[in-house]
Amino acid sequence: MKIARRRFLHLAAGAAVLPTVPRFARAATYPDRPVHIIVGFAAGGPQDITMRLIGQWLSERLGQSFIIDNRPGAGGNVGAEAVVRATPDGYTLLSVSSPNAINATLYQNLNFNFIRDIAPVGSIMRVPLVLEVNPSVPVHTVPEFIAYAKANPGQISYASGGVGTPQHVSAELFKMMTGIDMVHVPYRGAAPAVVDLLGGQVQVMIDTTPASMPHIRSGKLRALAVTTAARTDVLPDLPTVAEFVPGYEATSWFGIGAPKDTPPEVIAILNKEINAGTANPKIKARIVDLGGTVLAGSPADFGRLIAAETEKWGKVVKFSGAKAN
Repeated sequence: MKIARRRFLHLAAGAAVLPTVPRFARAATYPDRPVHIIVGFAAGGPQDITMRLIGQWLSERLGQSFIIDNRPGAGGNVGAEAVVRATPDGYTLLSVSSPNAINATLYQNLNFNFIRDIAPVGSIMRVPLVLEVNPSVPVHTVPEFIAYAKANPGQISYASGGVGTPQHVSAELFKMMTGIDMVHVPYRGAAPAVVDLLGGQVQVMIDTTPASMPHIRSGKLRALAVTTAARTDVLPDLPTVAEFVPGYEATSWFGIGAPKDTPPEVIAILNKEINAGTANPKIKARIVDLGGTVLAGSPADFGRLIAAETEKWGKVVKFSGAKAN
């Protein structure tokens, strides 16, 4: 009886261990086939370029193709839902960015909860925005612009790449914190918005630095301030909005997520290699060329950023009254 009992306990202990074996085996061989990174926006944009940069790095480091799969639609929600419903095995990843945090409040009937259903893997870069005006606007500083806007309520139009874009919510945050009244003119993308800003059809825009730099350097647009908490190397002589509006901060950021329940061992492998990539001098230089700064960290760090940004932009979306088209 003792022998039988001892054998039963031994077999039971072995059975308890068995379910964990495939997980560690998968992690040890991951990846053993191509990995897809779904980007919820069209090819050629900053998010797409960033993912192709880090995807190539991951391919070289891990010995498998990391394929960029563009699935634009609904402000990135089409791509996000595809990843939410994917098998959580590390072979379908999501390009995560600030619109995902904004969409949580902007869209009323999403079929998923982003924070619950997407596991953070790793952050890659942060991109400043810049408050800029058409040179016909008679201001050169943020205080002058605030005073001018208050003297002309409802007479200033600001452009954005569409409802719920970082350009839109950044301007609404500025309105919320300064008490000014500006009219929102949404466009189908940032490029046509900049065209009308250059032409004077709209007076102001808060846009990403990569898109703004050529026009600022040529004098076709006048930069007033950057939206980061601290001054940026991209425009080192330009003050921050926060120097005049304490607490103001708005940036775009990019990273990678995975379906919830993706094995933590797989997430750890990806996070390690993403951080190695952002520390690589060539990739770091390319990120700077794109107008960004490296944003490295653990999955938990990235998760905290997503949660904080979701809460922050949720308040701004509610203040603006914006709803998805």
